[in-house]
Amino acid sequence: MPGHPTTELIREPIREPIRVLIADDEALVRGGFRVLVDTEPGMVVVGEAGDGATAVALARETRPDVVLMDIRMPGVDGLRATHEIAADPDLAGVRVLILTTFDHDEYVVEALGAGAAGFLVKNTEPAQLLRGIRVVAGGEALLSPGLTRRLIAQLTARTPIPRLDARALARLTTRERQIVGLVAHGLSNAEIATALTISDATAKTHVSRAMTKLGARDRAQLVALAYRHRLVEPPDP
Repeated sequence: MPGHPTTELIREPIREPIRVLIADDEALVRGGFRVLVDTEPGMVVVGEAGDGATAVALARETRPDVVLMDIRMPGVDGLRATHEIAADPDLAGVRVLILTTFDHDEYVVEALGAGAAGFLVKNTEPAQLLRGIRVVAGGEALLSPGLTRRLIAQLTARTPIPRLDARALARLTTRERQIVGLVAHGLSNAEIATALTISDATAKTHVSRAMTKLGARDRAQLVALAYRHRLVEPPDP
């Protein structure tokens, strides 16, 4: 469905076990996720949090690879907790996967703006959730191409487009500009590699270099920068 994110298999090796922190204010929900993750080979739950403040504290203590983060929690909510994790340089390797019962565009936009690496609704099939954890642990954004384009179009329509330093643009090679465009249209590293007849590792290297040159903290922000600074023309909202 166009309103639901999709997952993809990662072809490059991922460090295992993937360490997962679960943040949700419902104990039964946390328990269900714990059983699902702990019984999956190559994954382990390193902690549970019932609110955003605890999630941030546990992220600093346990350094998980992925945080499964609910949006609606008492006190510090999931969006604020995501922002705090993304803004902490000591947690640069921690990826946040938003899980919520609310499948609305505004939540996705806010989650991406806060620094989330992906977004899934809670009624996602268990196998899809586990694949989603692997996707974000591997450094890719968890959004379907159609949803990505639609949300970024809304984002650019709502906010002024700042001027990008010309020197940053000049540092991009022709190939990097091409690959940023493909990333902005929702392609994974594997799909970029297939489209350009290059290896997955080469595609990943080009994406990483483009992120560094443009100052993007993650793949989702690279997409936002590409549209905001007109490296790619946004589709009609």
